[in-house]
Amino acid sequence: MRIALDTSAVPIQPAGAGRYVVELARRLPGRGHDTTLVTRRGDDARWRAYSPNSHVAPLVPRARVARLIYEATRLGTSDVARASDVWHGPHYTMPHHGSTPCVVTIHDMTFFTNPEWHERAKVAFFRRAITYAATHAKAIISVSQYTARLIDELLEGHAPVIVAPLGVDLARFRFESDADQGVLEHHGLVSDKSYFLFVGTFEPRKGIDVLLDAFTEVANDDPDVELWLAGQHGWGVDEVEARLSTHPAASRIRRLGFVPDDALAPLLRQAKAAVYPSRGEGFGLPVLEALACGVPVVTSRDTVMEEVAGPAATLTTAGSAPDLARTLLELLAQSPEDRAQTARLGRERAETFTWARCVDQHLVAYHRARGE
Repeated sequence: MRIALDTSAVPIQPAGAGRYVVELARRLPGRGHDTTLVTRRGDDARWRAYSPNSHVAPLVPRARVARLIYEATRLGTSDVARASDVWHGPHYTMPHHGSTPCVVTIHDMTFFTNPEWHERAKVAFFRRAITYAATHAKAIISVSQYTARLIDELLEGHAPVIVAPLGVDLARFRFESDADQGVLEHHGLVSDKSYFLFVGTFEPRKGIDVLLDAFTEVANDDPDVELWLAGQHGWGVDEVEARLSTHPAASRIRRLGFVPDDALAPLLRQAKAAVYPSRGEGFGLPVLEALACGVPVVTSRDTVMEEVAGPAATLTTAGSAPDLARTLLELLAQSPEDRAQTARLGRERAETFTWARCVDQHLVAYHRARGE
């Protein structure tokens, strides 16, 4: 099968949905499929490094607005599209012209259910894009059952939905490694203090505000524990910035920024717990990566993260700082035996999610799009 994968929306420092696209690009050629990665102009070298066995077509303008216009009006009739059996838009959007069967990934439905979590301009755009893709694509990929249910509820007359849960690199995200100390020292990430770790983009839905409020109580109870925040700045961070600057335990909150790939697993393994108090996601990949490392995970109930973590994580009420604080204090008092049991449960849960299975489901969607 000849597959065209649109990678043009992936930022230079990929995380979350971007990491998903990178993993697909790496693995599809290994399944014996002729894969072309459609990139932004000037971004082809990066994708050749990610996926040496793929073809790379640097067709798309670099500027965001120009990229989206080009996708809608010209990309579907490009030579790459015409030569492909399937076109995959992995980030909600697809070309509006052309005859190549399209598959589109819808990560979450929060643009419909919780528009306040997003920039206003993005809400309007992605609502239109998702609605268009739902009825014009030949197949839709959802990364969770949670999102698949919402697609059924909110989008009438949509294309068939194939659920393809994301995976985790079980060799990279593992229980232990002798190299952790050296890697962390190399990146200046060493501490003799216990720390809770948050990994994610800084934006309103991630619950960083709740985490900071909860840490006020935790820091009052424990004079040494720290809070480490890893991730890139998204949007709407003014309130978080204000809370950080005035936090009573500000000296014990460490902002790491974007963490290089080789440092993420060591950071997780050394953490007291991974804390992901997001109000809503499409999948919540940091939860799965932490479970694979055997780290206690705290995340939000009644969200997709509960589906991903199953019984292996501790769940708190989204938006409740007191609930989160109580849970973190309980983890600080956890016995070594209980921590070991938590680690085993987490690893067992993570082992049910692999990138190989994720790719399997994508191939199902591609064949479905071709009418096979």
